[in-house]
Amino acid sequence: MPYLKLLRRPHVGRLLSGSLVGRLPTAMAALAIALALRAAGADYRLVGAAGGVYAVSGAIGGPLLGRWVDRLGQPRVLVLSSLVSAAGFAALAAAPGSTAVAVLGPAVAGAASPPLEPCLRALWPDLVEPDELESAYAVDAGAQELVFIGGPLLVGGLAVAGPARLALVAAAVLGVVGAVSVATSAPSRAWASAARSVHWLGPLRSRALVVLLCALTGCGWALGTFNVFAVAYAERHPLPGGAGTLLALNSTGALIGALLIAALPWRADAATKAAVTGAGMALAFWPFTLVPGPLPMALVALFSGVFFAPLLTVVFRLTGELAPAGTVTEAFAWLVTLVTTGIAGGSAVSGLILADGSLSTAAVSAAGGVTLSALTLAAARPFLARGRIAVQAAGQA
Repeated sequence: MPYLKLLRRPHVGRLLSGSLVGRLPTAMAALAIALALRAAGADYRLVGAAGGVYAVSGAIGGPLLGRWVDRLGQPRVLVLSSLVSAAGFAALAAAPGSTAVAVLGPAVAGAASPPLEPCLRALWPDLVEPDELESAYAVDAGAQELVFIGGPLLVGGLAVAGPARLALVAAAVLGVVGAVSVATSAPSRAWASAARSVHWLGPLRSRALVVLLCALTGCGWALGTFNVFAVAYAERHPLPGGAGTLLALNSTGALIGALLIAALPWRADAATKAAVTGAGMALAFWPFTLVPGPLPMALVALFSGVFFAPLLTVVFRLTGELAPAGTVTEAFAWLVTLVTTGIAGGSAVSGLILADGSLSTAAVSAAGGVTLSALTLAAARPFLARGRIAVQAAGQA
């Protein structure tokens, strides 16, 4: 199978595993911060604020770190940012009872979170053959789901094994280990020489890229809404494993989608693939509005994830192709930021909706967000195709 061939290529196993280890703190942070603060006696207002600060600071810091990578290379930025982020986690672990530390610790940890996702995606073109690039992005998208399955499970296991703050220490260590593993690899060190100075807008001077990134915000909105919807649904319907089962099924669906797009040939241009997979994801979210019983809901949760990884796979490729020369890492960082922003917005609004008890209205919000993304991708298909040609022509000039 194509993905097995990819994993046997030089450096791919180390880079992928190192990146996944280094990304675990991102998936661990929300639960680890909440457990540590609650164990120290903090109320839910402070817990919510600390989690929000971590998310917002990460959304702001990601593109800045991505720009520094494009200018300075990967090793220095990855190692330094991982150490600073670890210091933020360590500070919170050392003094979870301090209100100031409860805010500043997550702020530092989030803002300095090492940009391993964009760095790996910037490296893929150097690691695989051109005809394997989309399969590499599919493996990346699928493997990412393992992070968001494994992160909370690891926090839960550590919470049982020791004090709540132990998960924060583990997050600090894992971030550094993953970043160092990637930064000391030959491809990462060699990539540093490709950095160049760019326009102050960086990748955002590509209008086609801006349209693509904004379109993905709606997908993030749907995912953020689903996270809260799953909790509310599980409180009202008997479901083995509760909300965790629905979230795990959604991630499993994404893994299946990643494997399918990596294994099955699909000859179409990237803009068309983005429009088709976006439409598929939109259609998969509308059944949530029916709020079916537990078994049908489990199937809907599984199916709704199938199109997400293929959509991400195509978007990864488009992002790399639409980013002006010398800005690819920052472009991937903006992708993470805008999806994360969508997730945060969907979570916040769905919380307000569900305060009135309307599961179907929250589901409509999720389906509406991803439908808006799908319509944008479909309408922008010719514009994205022209944008790819323009960037390629500029690179050859």
